[in-house]
Amino acid sequence: MIHNVLITGVQGLLGSRVSSVLLEKGYVIHGITRRNILPSKSSFSYLYLDLASNWSFDDLPERCDAVIHLAQSANFRDFPGNALDVFRVNIDSTARLLDYATQVGVKKFIYASSGGIYGNSCHAFKENAPIVPPGNLGFYLGSKACGEILVQSYASIFKVVVVRPFFIYGPGQRCDMLIPRLFSSIATGKSVTLQGERGIRINPVHVDDAAAAIAAALNLDESATFNIAGPEVLSVRDICEGMAHYLGVEPVFEKRPGESSDLIADISAMRISLHNPFRRLNEYLGDVKL
Repeated sequence: MIHNVLITGVQGLLGSRVSSVLLEKGYVIHGITRRNILPSKSSFSYLYLDLASNWSFDDLPERCDAVIHLAQSANFRDFPGNALDVFRVNIDSTARLLDYATQVGVKKFIYASSGGIYGNSCHAFKENAPIVPPGNLGFYLGSKACGEILVQSYASIFKVVVVRPFFIYGPGQRCDMLIPRLFSSIATGKSVTLQGERGIRINPVHVDDAAAAIAAALNLDESATFNIAGPEVLSVRDICEGMAHYLGVEPVFEKRPGESSDLIADISAMRISLHNPFRRLNEYLGDVKL
Protein backbone atom coordinates (compact mmCIF):
# COMPACT_ATOMS: atom_id res chain seq x y z
CA MET A 1 0.00 0.00 0.00
CA ILE A 2 1.32 3.45 -0.93
CA HIS A 3 1.41 5.91 1.97
CA ASN A 4 4.60 8.02 1.84
CA VAL A 5 5.05 9.99 -1.40
CA LEU A 6 8.03 12.07 -2.53
CA ILE A 7 7.11 14.83 -5.01
CA THR A 8 9.71 16.88 -6.88
CA GLY A 9 8.80 20.33 -8.16
CA VAL A 10 6.24 20.55 -5.38
CA GLN A 11 5.92 24.35 -5.56
CA GLY A 12 5.34 24.39 -9.30
CA LEU A 13 1.94 24.77 -10.94
CA LEU A 14 1.31 21.03 -11.19
CA GLY A 15 3.26 19.92 -8.14
CA SER A 16 1.45 22.24 -5.74
CA ARG A 17 -1.93 20.97 -6.93
CA VAL A 18 -0.92 17.30 -6.89
CA SER A 19 0.32 17.66 -3.32
CA SER A 20 -2.98 19.25 -2.25
CA VAL A 21 -5.01 16.45 -3.85
CA LEU A 22 -2.90 13.76 -2.20
CA LEU A 23 -3.04 15.45 1.20
CA GLU A 24 -6.84 15.43 0.96
CA LYS A 25 -6.64 11.69 0.29
CA GLY A 26 -4.53 11.08 3.40
CA TYR A 27 -1.07 10.54 1.90
CA VAL A 28 2.09 11.62 3.73
CA ILE A 29 3.90 14.06 1.43
CA HIS A 30 7.58 15.00 1.22
CA GLY A 31 8.00 17.83 -1.24
CA ILE A 32 11.25 18.77 -2.98
CA THR A 33 11.67 22.37 -4.08
CA ARG A 34 14.62 24.45 -5.25
CA ARG A 35 13.01 27.68 -4.05
CA ASN A 36 14.68 29.03 -0.93
CA ILE A 37 11.49 30.72 0.30
CA LEU A 38 9.27 28.13 1.96
CA PRO A 39 5.80 28.55 3.47
CA SER A 40 5.82 29.32 7.18
CA LYS A 41 3.09 26.73 7.70
CA SER A 42 2.51 23.56 5.74
CA SER A 43 0.70 20.26 6.07
CA PHE A 44 3.72 18.33 4.80
CA SER A 45 7.51 18.42 4.96
CA TYR A 46 9.42 20.55 2.45
CA LEU A 47 12.89 19.53 1.36
CA TYR A 48 14.91 22.45 -0.01
CA LEU A 49 17.02 20.77 -2.65
CA ASP A 50 18.37 22.00 -5.96
CA LEU A 51 18.27 18.96 -8.24
CA ALA A 52 20.89 20.62 -10.45
CA SER A 53 23.37 20.54 -7.53
CA ASN A 54 25.49 17.73 -6.14
CA TRP A 55 22.81 16.38 -3.78
CA SER A 56 22.90 13.03 -2.01
CA PHE A 57 20.43 10.41 -0.83
CA ASP A 58 21.00 11.68 2.72
CA ASP A 59 18.84 14.67 1.73
CA LEU A 60 15.85 12.41 0.98
CA PRO A 61 13.41 10.53 3.26
CA GLU A 62 14.54 7.17 4.60
CA ARG A 63 11.11 5.73 3.78
CA CYS A 64 9.19 6.24 0.58
CA ASP A 65 6.50 4.24 -1.22
CA ALA A 66 6.22 6.32 -4.39
CA VAL A 67 8.08 9.06 -6.25
CA ILE A 68 6.28 11.61 -8.42
CA HIS A 69 8.96 13.35 -10.45
CA LEU A 70 7.45 16.61 -11.75
CA ALA A 71 10.45 18.95 -11.50
CA GLN A 72 11.90 20.43 -14.63
CA SER A 73 14.56 23.01 -15.28
CA ALA A 74 13.26 26.57 -15.34
CA ASN A 75 15.85 27.23 -18.05
CA PHE A 76 14.34 24.84 -20.60
CA ARG A 77 14.25 27.55 -23.28
CA ASP A 78 17.86 28.66 -22.73
CA PHE A 79 19.91 26.44 -25.02
CA PRO A 80 22.86 26.13 -25.09
CA GLY A 81 23.34 28.69 -22.32
CA ASN A 82 21.79 26.56 -19.56
CA ALA A 83 22.01 23.14 -21.17
CA LEU A 84 23.76 21.68 -18.13
CA ASP A 85 20.98 22.82 -15.79
CA VAL A 86 18.41 21.13 -18.06
CA PHE A 87 20.53 17.98 -18.17
CA ARG A 88 21.03 17.82 -14.40
CA VAL A 89 17.36 18.34 -13.55
CA ASN A 90 15.72 16.40 -16.38
CA ILE A 91 18.16 13.51 -16.89
CA ASP A 92 20.78 13.23 -14.15
CA SER A 93 18.34 13.75 -11.27
CA THR A 94 15.92 11.27 -12.86
CA ALA A 95 18.63 8.60 -12.90
CA ARG A 96 19.58 9.35 -9.30
CA LEU A 97 15.97 9.35 -8.10
CA LEU A 98 15.46 5.98 -9.77
CA ASP A 99 18.51 4.64 -7.92
CA TYR A 100 17.15 6.08 -4.67
CA ALA A 101 13.77 4.50 -5.38
CA THR A 102 15.43 1.12 -5.81
CA GLN A 103 17.36 1.42 -2.56
CA VAL A 104 14.37 2.39 -0.38
CA GLY A 105 11.94 -0.08 -1.95
CA VAL A 106 9.62 2.29 -3.78
CA LYS A 107 6.54 0.61 -5.27
CA LYS A 108 5.79 3.20 -7.97
CA PHE A 109 7.62 5.91 -9.91
CA ILE A 110 5.61 8.52 -11.84
CA TYR A 111 7.51 10.65 -14.34
CA ALA A 112 6.26 13.81 -16.05
CA SER A 113 7.46 13.92 -19.65
CA SER A 114 5.90 16.15 -22.34
CA GLY A 115 3.37 15.79 -25.13
CA GLY A 116 5.77 17.76 -27.27
CA ILE A 117 7.85 14.65 -27.98
CA TYR A 118 5.26 13.57 -30.58
CA GLY A 119 5.92 16.54 -32.84
CA ASN A 120 2.96 17.79 -34.89
CA SER A 121 0.24 16.14 -36.94
CA CYS A 122 -3.32 16.69 -38.16
CA HIS A 123 -4.32 13.56 -36.19
CA ALA A 124 -4.57 13.10 -32.42
CA PHE A 125 -1.63 11.22 -30.94
CA LYS A 126 -2.14 7.94 -29.12
CA GLU A 127 0.45 6.83 -26.59
CA ASN A 128 1.88 4.24 -28.98
CA ALA A 129 2.52 6.82 -31.73
CA PRO A 130 6.19 7.22 -32.71
CA ILE A 131 7.96 10.22 -31.23
CA VAL A 132 10.10 12.72 -33.10
CA PRO A 133 13.50 11.30 -34.15
CA PRO A 134 16.19 12.24 -31.59
CA GLY A 135 18.06 14.57 -33.92
CA ASN A 136 14.93 16.69 -34.40
CA LEU A 137 13.62 16.80 -30.83
CA GLY A 138 15.71 19.66 -29.55
CA PHE A 139 17.58 19.65 -26.25
CA TYR A 140 14.66 20.08 -23.83
CA LEU A 141 12.33 17.54 -25.44
CA GLY A 142 15.31 15.26 -25.97
CA SER A 143 15.94 15.38 -22.23
CA LYS A 144 12.32 14.37 -21.59
CA ALA A 145 12.59 11.45 -24.01
CA CYS A 146 15.80 10.34 -22.27
CA GLY A 147 14.00 10.50 -18.95
CA GLU A 148 11.26 8.24 -20.28
CA ILE A 149 13.82 5.67 -21.39
CA LEU A 150 15.51 5.71 -17.99
CA VAL A 151 12.23 5.34 -16.10
CA GLN A 152 10.89 2.55 -18.29
CA SER A 153 14.12 0.60 -17.75
CA TYR A 154 13.04 0.08 -14.12
CA ALA A 155 9.65 -1.45 -14.93
CA SER A 156 10.88 -4.88 -13.81
CA ILE A 157 11.74 -3.50 -10.35
CA PHE A 158 8.71 -1.33 -9.56
CA LYS A 159 5.67 0.04 -11.39
CA VAL A 160 6.48 3.03 -13.60
CA VAL A 161 3.97 5.49 -15.03
CA VAL A 162 4.96 8.07 -17.64
CA VAL A 163 2.59 11.00 -18.12
CA ARG A 164 2.81 13.32 -21.12
CA PRO A 165 1.03 16.62 -20.33
CA PHE A 166 -0.30 18.86 -23.12
CA PHE A 167 -0.46 22.60 -22.40
CA ILE A 168 -1.38 22.71 -18.71
CA TYR A 169 -2.89 25.98 -17.48
CA GLY A 170 -4.19 27.26 -14.16
CA PRO A 171 -3.89 29.89 -11.43
CA GLY A 172 -0.39 31.18 -10.71
CA GLN A 173 1.15 29.83 -13.90
CA ARG A 174 4.31 31.45 -15.24
CA CYS A 175 3.41 34.30 -17.57
CA ASP A 176 5.72 33.02 -20.33
CA MET A 177 3.72 29.81 -20.87
CA LEU A 178 1.33 29.56 -23.81
CA ILE A 179 -2.12 30.18 -22.32
CA PRO A 180 -1.19 33.14 -20.06
CA ARG A 181 0.97 34.55 -22.87
CA LEU A 182 -2.00 34.55 -25.24
CA PHE A 183 -4.20 36.05 -22.52
CA SER A 184 -1.69 38.86 -21.99
CA SER A 185 -1.54 39.60 -25.71
CA ILE A 186 -5.33 39.84 -25.98
CA ALA A 187 -5.58 41.96 -22.83
CA THR A 188 -2.96 44.46 -24.03
CA GLY A 189 -4.07 44.64 -27.67
CA LYS A 190 -1.01 42.93 -29.08
CA SER A 191 -1.42 40.93 -32.26
CA VAL A 192 -1.38 37.13 -32.11
CA THR A 193 0.31 35.38 -35.02
CA LEU A 194 -1.67 32.60 -36.69
CA GLN A 195 -0.27 30.04 -39.07
CA GLY A 196 -3.05 29.78 -41.64
CA GLU A 197 -6.61 30.78 -40.84
CA ARG A 198 -6.91 29.43 -37.29
CA GLY A 199 -3.43 28.51 -36.07
CA ILE A 200 -2.35 25.33 -34.34
CA ARG A 201 -5.02 23.20 -32.64
CA ILE A 202 -4.42 21.84 -29.15
CA ASN A 203 -6.40 20.41 -26.22
CA PRO A 204 -5.12 22.32 -23.17
CA VAL A 205 -5.75 20.84 -19.74
CA HIS A 206 -6.62 22.61 -16.49
CA VAL A 207 -4.15 21.88 -13.71
CA ASP A 208 -6.91 20.40 -11.52
CA ASP A 209 -7.73 17.79 -14.18
CA ALA A 210 -4.03 17.02 -14.67
CA ALA A 211 -3.49 16.68 -10.92
CA ALA A 212 -6.49 14.38 -10.54
CA ALA A 213 -5.07 12.12 -13.25
CA ILE A 214 -1.65 11.93 -11.63
CA ALA A 215 -3.14 11.23 -8.21
CA ALA A 216 -5.17 8.39 -9.75
CA ALA A 217 -2.00 6.92 -11.26
CA LEU A 218 -0.89 5.95 -7.75
CA ASN A 219 -3.66 3.36 -7.74
CA LEU A 220 -2.67 1.63 -10.97
CA ASP A 221 -1.58 -1.99 -10.74
CA GLU A 222 0.60 -1.90 -13.85
CA SER A 223 3.17 0.23 -15.63
CA ALA A 224 1.78 2.48 -18.35
CA THR A 225 2.12 5.68 -20.36
CA PHE A 226 -0.65 8.30 -20.54
CA ASN A 227 -1.37 11.48 -22.44
CA ILE A 228 -2.69 14.16 -20.08
CA ALA A 229 -4.83 16.71 -21.92
CA GLY A 230 -8.17 18.48 -21.81
CA PRO A 231 -11.63 17.56 -23.15
CA GLU A 232 -11.83 20.01 -26.07
CA VAL A 233 -9.74 20.70 -29.15
CA LEU A 234 -9.22 24.43 -29.74
CA SER A 235 -7.31 26.42 -32.32
CA VAL A 236 -5.24 29.41 -31.28
CA ARG A 237 -7.94 31.58 -32.86
CA ASP A 238 -10.63 29.80 -30.82
CA ILE A 239 -8.66 30.38 -27.63
CA CYS A 240 -8.00 34.04 -28.35
CA GLU A 241 -11.59 34.76 -29.38
CA GLY A 242 -12.80 33.22 -26.12
CA MET A 243 -10.36 35.36 -24.16
CA ALA A 244 -11.40 38.49 -26.08
CA HIS A 245 -15.06 37.81 -25.29
CA TYR A 246 -14.19 37.35 -21.61
CA LEU A 247 -12.28 40.64 -21.58
CA GLY A 248 -14.75 42.57 -23.74
CA VAL A 249 -12.17 43.49 -26.37
CA GLU A 250 -11.47 42.74 -30.03
CA PRO A 251 -8.63 40.32 -30.75
CA VAL A 252 -5.90 41.32 -33.18
CA PHE A 253 -4.46 38.64 -35.46
CA GLU A 254 -1.55 38.51 -37.85
CA LYS A 255 -1.78 35.68 -40.36
CA ARG A 256 1.12 33.85 -41.90
CA PRO A 257 0.77 31.76 -45.05
CA GLY A 258 0.54 27.98 -44.88
CA GLU A 259 -1.35 25.52 -42.74
CA SER A 260 -0.48 24.85 -39.11
CA SER A 261 0.41 21.40 -37.78
CA ASP A 262 -1.62 20.45 -34.73
CA LEU A 263 -0.53 18.96 -31.40
CA ILE A 264 -3.55 17.06 -30.09
CA ALA A 265 -3.61 14.24 -27.55
CA ASP A 266 -5.86 11.23 -27.75
CA ILE A 267 -7.01 10.95 -24.12
CA SER A 268 -8.98 7.70 -24.34
CA ALA A 269 -6.58 5.92 -21.99
CA MET A 270 -6.58 8.80 -19.52
CA ARG A 271 -10.39 8.78 -19.43
CA ILE A 272 -10.64 5.03 -18.91
CA SER A 273 -7.84 4.47 -16.39
CA LEU A 274 -7.17 7.77 -14.62
CA HIS A 275 -9.59 10.68 -14.82
CA ASN A 276 -12.16 12.07 -17.24
CA PRO A 277 -11.23 15.76 -17.65
CA PHE A 278 -14.20 18.10 -17.74
CA ARG A 279 -12.87 21.63 -17.28
CA ARG A 280 -13.20 23.74 -20.44
CA LEU A 281 -10.92 26.70 -21.00
CA ASN A 282 -13.58 29.37 -21.50
CA GLU A 283 -15.17 28.43 -18.17
CA TYR A 284 -11.84 28.82 -16.32
CA LEU A 285 -10.38 31.99 -17.82
CA GLY A 286 -10.57 33.51 -14.35
CA ASP A 287 -7.74 31.12 -13.44
CA VAL A 288 -5.65 32.43 -16.32
CA LYS A 289 -5.93 36.18 -15.85
CA LEU A 290 -2.72 37.89 -14.86
